[in-house]
Amino acid sequence: MQIEFQTFFLDNGLKVIVHEDHSIPKAVLNLIYRVGSRDEDPDLTGFAHLFEHLMFEGSRHIPHYDLPLQRVGGENNAFTTPDITNYYLSLPSHQIETGFWLESDRMLALDFSQEKLDIQKRVVIEEYKQRYLNQPYGDAHLRLVDLHFTTHPYRWQTIGKDISHIEQATLADVEAFFYGYYAPNNATLVVAGDVHLAQVQELAQKWFGDIPRRELKKHPLPEEPEQTEARDMTVHGDVPYPAVYKMYHIPSHRERDYYIADLLTDLLANGQSSLLHQELTRKQQLSPNASAFSWGLHDPGMLSINATLAPGKSPEAYEQALAGVLAQLQDLNEVALQRIKGKLEATFVLQKTTILNKAIALAISDALGDPDLINTTPEIYRNIALDEVHQAARTILAPENCSTLYYLPN
Repeated sequence: MQIEFQTFFLDNGLKVIVHEDHSIPKAVLNLIYRVGSRDEDPDLTGFAHLFEHLMFEGSRHIPHYDLPLQRVGGENNAFTTPDITNYYLSLPSHQIETGFWLESDRMLALDFSQEKLDIQKRVVIEEYKQRYLNQPYGDAHLRLVDLHFTTHPYRWQTIGKDISHIEQATLADVEAFFYGYYAPNNATLVVAGDVHLAQVQELAQKWFGDIPRRELKKHPLPEEPEQTEARDMTVHGDVPYPAVYKMYHIPSHRERDYYIADLLTDLLANGQSSLLHQELTRKQQLSPNASAFSWGLHDPGMLSINATLAPGKSPEAYEQALAGVLAQLQDLNEVALQRIKGKLEATFVLQKTTILNKAIALAISDALGDPDLINTTPEIYRNIALDEVHQAARTILAPENCSTLYYLPN
């Protein structure tokens, strides 16, 4: 199913993508800013995620963001990744101008105050404690990325490297971050649904056209050096069972080889017929929840294989069995490869069934450099050859490309 879209730019640099879908009277605005945790100062981490919260604290002319949207039957949300911060709202299509008004005003200027900053700092600090410090294994990924990356800012998560960075954030720090990254020339607006191109052009110019370009705070990022030997770390905590977390370097999502790496994770962990489930969960009963997934990022990212071990099972036994599972990838045949490609194809089709999903996919594709990835991605997977999968398994899943965190009970 081809997703048709049209693109135009405002003079201030704002890119606008329009996808018309008149199946239901609904419209979506998705505004993506090209700023994530990788853009942060190593001594001021967690700011991209903090702004995901601050952006709902009111703007120059609108003291409460949510209330006007709720009054017209709309809803909204946002998320932060290492590369981008994404804001989206949906509402009845005849109320679409409300969305333009809301998003343009908070791009223009937030209503900065010490009180609002203190409120959201407390919210983020509490989130950090609840999600990462006060639950079993909660800090595992924080520790693992810091072990796996030595140089690139992917070595800290979006929540931040150290909660003290948020605790000590000043109003001046926050304002400098906003005006350095929240700008029309650092954003893409996707408008999808029951809309027309001419209508969107008029509304975009009316509400966003007068927002000035800003001097961006972009700076070159350090390249992560090639990993040439295995790394490991052992931590003890208040956890019921041992867990083993492995992370491997993979290519950037902007490169074709990323998709081969991603395909490996589907072979390993997509469904009950996957290798990890069949071997480690059903046959050997080493782990009830072995999983694998890739992080498709702007710069070279990571592939993770994680498992909490079953009672009485040791990390040594698990690692020996996992090595056997990874070796089985060399025995993969064309029938199995086509089967997993078919599952992926079905997933892509289902992801395009809602207006919101299409808007988000267009925005993320554009952030990767090509909005048409929403259409061309399935073909990339279809063209992956069996020998490419075998080669990727040998190089990406090699021990010297791996960092391992052993999380053991006290």
